[in-house]
Amino acid sequence: MAEGTVQSIEIPASPEFIFEVLADLELYPEWITAMREVEILERDGEDRPRRAHFLVDAMIKEIAYDLEYVHEPPFLMSWTAVPGEDIRQMVGSYELRALEDGETDVVYALMVEPEFKVPGFLRRQAEKQLIGTALRGLKRRVEELSSG
Repeated sequence: MAEGTVQSIEIPASPEFIFEVLADLELYPEWITAMREVEILERDGEDRPRRAHFLVDAMIKEIAYDLEYVHEPPFLMSWTAVPGEDIRQMVGSYELRALEDGETDVVYALMVEPEFKVPGFLRRQAEKQLIGTALRGLKRRVEELSSG
């Protein structure tokens, strides 16, 4: 992934449990702060999202985009954007690695090239902020669901 951003977080749950939370895209607005809307456009034979439409508050403006997903449960969920009005290119993934202590290392990789002009350093800062916020939100969500 050219010039993308990668961050990770350890979450006290199994890869299988975390994968199920990640695959439930419609609930992203409940735990990803900037996520405004998610609409599933197409599902695969396992009823997982294959293509989805997103509306995100990107501070500068609201950004709409469609992502196409590849699922390799329970260890990898990846996506690519369909080029559109706001996004020229987006490639991302969540990789889940089981740890010996029963926790999971979740690695989030993302590269976004918007259709509008943004200096490279600002784009990377936005990627870092988006990834960090999403990983912390995922950890809180998984901990809420596993304790409830």
